[in-house]
Amino acid sequence: MSNKAISNYVWFIPLIPIALALGIYFGELQSASFLFINRFTQLLPDTLWAWLTFLGNGWGVFALTFPLILLAPRLLSAGIFAGAIAALASTLLKNIFNLPRPAGLLEEGSFYRIGEAITQRALPSGHTLTAFAVASALYFSASKEMRKHLIILFALAVFVGLSRNAVGAHWLTDVLAGAGIGLWCGMLGALLSLRIPEDQLSPRKFWPRLMALGGCVAIYAHYTQMMDLELNLPLQYASIAIIAITLIFFAKAQLKQSPNISE
Repeated sequence: MSNKAISNYVWFIPLIPIALALGIYFGELQSASFLFINRFTQLLPDTLWAWLTFLGNGWGVFALTFPLILLAPRLLSAGIFAGAIAALASTLLKNIFNLPRPAGLLEEGSFYRIGEAITQRALPSGHTLTAFAVASALYFSASKEMRKHLIILFALAVFVGLSRNAVGAHWLTDVLAGAGIGLWCGMLGALLSLRIPEDQLSPRKFWPRLMALGGCVAIYAHYTQMMDLELNLPLQYASIAIIAITLIFFAKAQLKQSPNISE
């Protein structure tokens, strides 16, 4: 288990994006930084930014990582724990600060927006928080040998954060704060997952079956709700297919007989 430990100094890394957020906010650069990124990101298609935003939606990222229930159940467990902590942190902080979003302060037409206007509960960006929480959870719950392959998850999380500026939903300060807090949530999720005994992660144990039940709930959520933007509907249908196929293989795993141990 020592090869999965989180070094003490790592816990201070999230302070970097949070400090940058404070510098931008108190340096009165919030509008300028948002408008710069918002205009720059228009060079790329709306669909790209909508799909990146999907990677910060809790249901979306759960669906896309759901095959880990068979491939790496500890990593999926870490992602679930981190996602739950992230959802609580996001809700709590949004209610505490209740700061206006760009659509609540800037004039209509002064920036590019994809989707409906949301005016309040800006800080932190929940999608960014979730993306960094899941990336951090998967990374730190993996062995050190696997981590070099998972570093790309943080790059994806960065683009998820940029997508929240691109669609006109959040300030850069919201994104940076979400990144820092999300990293902490992910590390906590990873530590919780490491407490699950290895023999409790096989498909026929209670916890994996509970995660499988969560997959059924996710199918219902993807079928009955619109995940942020209409442009994401193809990803929702793909997510349903991913979960359904994974559940079929999970069900087959329930039928496998445990190997007999000869005396």
